[in-house]
Amino acid sequence: MPDIERWPTGRLLSTAARLVEHSWDENLRAIGLTHAGVIALEVLAVTGPITQTMLAQIVRVQAQTMGQTLNRLEVHGHISRRRSSEDRRVHVVSLTNHGAQALERAEEAEKRVLADVPIDVSMFRQELKVVVRELADRQVPVPAGAALNGHHAPLAPEE
Repeated sequence: MPDIERWPTGRLLSTAARLVEHSWDENLRAIGLTHAGVIALEVLAVTGPITQTMLAQIVRVQAQTMGQTLNRLEVHGHISRRRSSEDRRVHVVSLTNHGAQALERAEEAEKRVLADVPIDVSMFRQELKVVVRELADRQVPVPAGAALNGHHAPLAPEE
């Protein structure tokens, strides 16, 4: 990489993020997942059954984007969707046992991505969480009720 020493921090961060995501996506394909799908599964694992609209808000993507992600997850048996008994227009999304197992495999795949990189991954994660929390606080607030156990909602790329 030409003159990496002169790159601004933003370029280093975005390049590292793309390289990590590309490597992680390669591992995820083997288990029928995408990065966006893993994020949706992680939220469902924490929240339990939730409306498709609320899931999109928590993940901070458009409802249509979430719908596409959920279609893929449903085809692979990772989630189930049912109509709400209170409002037939609303879909409630649930994590299946197969989805929970896939999420465990995805977490293992993520660890393999940085396993051979000579850094303190725990410290790196701590620093990244500080950056995400500080910058997320400057963004549009997550709707009431969308926070996860008092923590910031995860950010996800739109596919």
